[in-house]
Amino acid sequence: QVQLVESGGGLVQTGGSLRLSCATSGRTFSYSAMGWFRQASGKEREFVAAISRYGGTTHHADNVKGRLTISRDNAKNTVYLQMNSLKPEDTAVYYCAARPGAPSKTASDYDNWGQGTQVTVSS
Repeated sequence: QVQLVESGGGLVQTGGSLRLSCATSGRTFSYSAMGWFRQASGKEREFVAAISRYGGTTHHADNVKGRLTISRDNAKNTVYLQMNSLKPEDTAVYYCAARPGAPSKTASDYDNWGQGTQVTVSS
C-alpha cells in the first residue's frame, strides 16, 4: 500500500494563496494517478484535480480551473496543489488520493487516501 500525508493547509484571506503537498511512501510502483478532493462541512466529497503518472495529463474541476493547479515531482515522491485567488467557497478539508491506472474524477475509483488538511478562507 501507499501512505499519503497532506500538509500546507491553514487560514488565508480571500484572494490569498496556499500550496498543499502530498508526500507518498511505501509501495508506489503500482500506483500512477493521483487526485485531490475536498469536502466542506455538510457537503459530499468533491473532485478538485487529478494527474497522470508523469504529469502529462491533468484534469481540473470547472470551478477551480485557472486558480487551483495540480502538479507532481516524482523525484521527491510528492504531489502539489497550488491554490491562488482563494475564495471562501474553497474552505474545506482537502484530501489526496492514489490509484493504479488513469487519473479519475470519481472518488470511489481511488483506494488509498491521506488524512486530509484543513483550508479555511476568510472573508
